[in-house]
Amino acid sequence: MKQMIGFSRSRSRMILAVAGLCVLLSTLIGAMTSNRLMAGGMYPPSAESVRAERVLGEKFGAGSPDVVLLVKPRNTKQLVHAPDIAAAGRALTGAARRAAPVHYVSSFWDGNPAMRARDGRSAVIAVKFRGDEKDVSEAVERLLPSVLGEHGPVTVTAAGSSAVLDALQEQSHRDLLRAELLTAPLVLLLLIVVFRSLLAALLPVLVGVLSVTTTSALLGMLATVTPVSVFALNIASALGFGLAVDYSLFMVTRFRGELDSGADTGAALRTTLATAGRTVAYSAVAVSLSLAALFVFPTMFLRTVAYGGIIVTLLSALATGAVLPAALALLGRRLHARTAPRTRGGKRSIAKATDWVWSASARLVRRAPALVAVAVTALLVTLATPFPAVSFGFPDDRALPSGTAVRAASDSVRRDFPQLFTPRIAVVLPGAADGRQAWAATDDYARSLSRVPGVRQVDGATGSYTRGDRQPPAPSAMRSFTKGSDTWLNITLAGDRSDDDRSLRALEAVRDVPAPVPPLTGGDTAHLQDTKNALADRLPLAVVWVAVSMFVLLFAFTGSVLVPLKAILLTGLSMSAALGAMVFIFQDGHLQGVVGPFTPVGTTDIMMPILVIAIAFGLSMDYEVFLLSAFRESYLALGDNPAAIEAAVRRTAPLITSAAALIIVVFLGQACSPVVPLKIVGVGMVLTVLLDVTVIRILLAPALMHLAGRANWWAPAPLARLHGRYGLAEG
Repeated sequence: MKQMIGFSRSRSRMILAVAGLCVLLSTLIGAMTSNRLMAGGMYPPSAESVRAERVLGEKFGAGSPDVVLLVKPRNTKQLVHAPDIAAAGRALTGAARRAAPVHYVSSFWDGNPAMRARDGRSAVIAVKFRGDEKDVSEAVERLLPSVLGEHGPVTVTAAGSSAVLDALQEQSHRDLLRAELLTAPLVLLLLIVVFRSLLAALLPVLVGVLSVTTTSALLGMLATVTPVSVFALNIASALGFGLAVDYSLFMVTRFRGELDSGADTGAALRTTLATAGRTVAYSAVAVSLSLAALFVFPTMFLRTVAYGGIIVTLLSALATGAVLPAALALLGRRLHARTAPRTRGGKRSIAKATDWVWSASARLVRRAPALVAVAVTALLVTLATPFPAVSFGFPDDRALPSGTAVRAASDSVRRDFPQLFTPRIAVVLPGAADGRQAWAATDDYARSLSRVPGVRQVDGATGSYTRGDRQPPAPSAMRSFTKGSDTWLNITLAGDRSDDDRSLRALEAVRDVPAPVPPLTGGDTAHLQDTKNALADRLPLAVVWVAVSMFVLLFAFTGSVLVPLKAILLTGLSMSAALGAMVFIFQDGHLQGVVGPFTPVGTTDIMMPILVIAIAFGLSMDYEVFLLSAFRESYLALGDNPAAIEAAVRRTAPLITSAAALIIVVFLGQACSPVVPLKIVGVGMVLTVLLDVTVIRILLAPALMHLAGRANWWAPAPLARLHGRYGLAEG
């Protein structure tokens, strides 16, 4: 510790210069590599539906299109079969074939009449590219710039799943810049109010800039060797900036407090690192362990968010523990230079000005702990009640702002070409076209599938089937549905959407029908069900990981068995309340006047609850450790449980509330995003932090500690001895 402080004081200018150089280099690297990030990564790569889609594309040149180009005559009186429009359409079809390796390109102008709207005023070109998700993303980036816009007599816009992902990626980059420009000044203003010193307020912001830019560069470099989600950068930037500011707030507050008590700069720095610095390290470990739970889920999206979150958390702690002390050593008592005069009565911050609120809360909890516990629990349970009605789905074009070109094109395609949005299931049957007996078995299987409730029609090489009745196949059916000894069936569902209950029940029934060979089932409905199953299978492991790791850390910090259990249960309760509110807002479409406009689609993004819980659980442990540390310290000093709890709440509530306010401001940048997944994360984090630092940490946690009395600090003798030897008590 002495050597570290000595190095920080003697080499402070060098440390700060290196940090500044890191910011410059990281900004440059991040700008050069940001285009390598991609949207998507929602599906488990080993899922049956993913394998089915791969076989459909590679073997049959079939499957859902990646891009749908919407072509309209610039002269609205013209029809798409006019000679000049047809020539432009054929040229665009050829350009799509040449842009990248494709499985198929299908358009009205190469003989597919279904690709023309009924009124004849628009037509589409459907494109399916070869390769994995990253290959498709790169192909889309090559194709779209060359075909979008005006081409002679026509105007071209893009729809389709990959075009939507490309638009989400571009919008996310814009939102990241906008969020940074919005939140950084607000955070600085809030810090000026807290510290009443511009110099002190600048330090947390600069530490946040260092951690975020470095993480951006590292994620960009990581994206050169493995797929990385663009959302990982957005989420890591918000999380990292918030954590860096919070950690720096704790450090600067403690350092200034030590200077106020008469310590010199060296002594103040030693005490700050031994107390607040140690707690920051603990918090970083807690947040990282919570985010590490995302690694158990088999999707690129969640795993790369875990990469970004853990990297930025550790960098925030490192910058706070290494770079910030150098700045503190260099500035010393100049941190007390005030930007605004003291308020009347000598109060130095909003935290002190609202001390009466925390005092009143502490007295209320002390006088009626049971009543407070019951009332707060009832409130949280009420907020959680919408969550059991959650219906999961994937984001589509409606996750984009209504004014974007891709959103408008998708709305037009949905209206004029409904067959492209009809829910379907593809069943691949390897070896089912090998001989007469195999064909007979395939025919029986197709008849059985057509009788499944929720199935409208089954098409294949042997014919078209409706409710068990067979119509002869079209002349091209054998070529379209058969390759060698393999064949596949196209099942049209009766549901309106691929993610509604009717379609999901039909998929389950289809998979239960005995097949002549082991089938592979694909399509959007199968993608959703396979992803739900994969996440549900791994969820217990993630819950156990978070619960056990948090219990071990809190036990190491407090030496108590009851306190960690209570903290985990209370955090779970606040998470449930926040998730219920998210369903109420985003699935049911309420409170748009508060959170901003979006298009409710009747489902909740399947990844967002897991993501919000992983981030928020770690942050809640951050606040829990400050509260427990104060409880423990007060209890050891006073020996009286009620008095210790009241003193701890009064002492920690202002700091915890200031830290939470900063986190909320940072995530408000995400909440203001017009991209629905980012808005869900932002609103979800604001709700969870708000609930956690108010009703949980200030009311419910102290109430339960009052009720538990001396049992708060009990541990079995073997565990007590273990903690005595290896515990992590602050200071």
